[in-house]
Amino acid sequence: MDVDLRKLRYFVAVAEELHFGRAAARLHIAQPVLSRQIRAFEHELRAELFVRDRRSTVLTDAGRQLLTDARPLLASAEALRRRVQRAAHGRPTFTIAFMPGVLVTAEARAIGQRHPDLAVNVVRTSWDDQAEIVREGRADVSYVRLPVDQRGLRLRPLFTEPRVVVLPTDHRLAGKESIDLAELVEERLLQDPDAVPEWRDLPNRRTEPGLRPRPELNSVEEKLEHVAAYAGMVILPLSTATFYTRPDVSHVPVTDLGHNQVCLAWAEDNPSPLVHEFVEIAARQTPQPDDRRQGGSGGAAREGFA
Repeated sequence: MDVDLRKLRYFVAVAEELHFGRAAARLHIAQPVLSRQIRAFEHELRAELFVRDRRSTVLTDAGRQLLTDARPLLASAEALRRRVQRAAHGRPTFTIAFMPGVLVTAEARAIGQRHPDLAVNVVRTSWDDQAEIVREGRADVSYVRLPVDQRGLRLRPLFTEPRVVVLPTDHRLAGKESIDLAELVEERLLQDPDAVPEWRDLPNRRTEPGLRPRPELNSVEEKLEHVAAYAGMVILPLSTATFYTRPDVSHVPVTDLGHNQVCLAWAEDNPSPLVHEFVEIAARQTPQPDDRRQGGSGGAAREGFA
């Protein structure tokens, strides 16, 4: 049986909303139409995807499995559509995604010099979309910081670098040469805790219940503004903290906080030889540890991922 991608998209909308009315509004279709499509999809799959009554809509085990598999499948289909459209509209393009503060000039120039007819584009990403952007075909490659959801991706490790805590300049810990992670147990983290699993797993750490909700912060600039306003702390790669220097915040090394791994990511189903060529270019451009510490040739091109 061939999977109907339109019905699969309908299913994902209902699975994410767990409400047929909201899903129908999100899809801009009538609710009865959506209900019929889901019933037809269940019949085609010979599996019940939802348990529904007047009060709730709940995924079955089969529905949860389908949702897990559906997202990368839909992302792959979208990436295929984008690649075909680019090929159909003249000049070929190659898009490099990068996190705030990183410079990809050397690599972009290198791939462009090798292929003069190639339009080389760059696009800024964030923690939330650094991996999704290649799954969906909006970029050919993306510089990512682990951890990321690696489903549907291939990764090439490039380098690691230390992480630091960023605090207001008059914080009790600011100005120290270094601190232990346990000294931050009472602090409020302004990031997704999954981005800092070492802090997330600290025993007796401060928890969010009873506190004001953690703000939705997508950019480094927003995070630093909240740190400066005494709203909490953030953990950043050393290069990012130094790139975004400002007088009202300071960074402190954390002795027992693991280094962050930087990788180049691309979609595993992207057949473009340009991707593999770029991967080798990026690997050769990666600075050695001494270059990164001393700001040597190529170092600035890597110091600034967030």
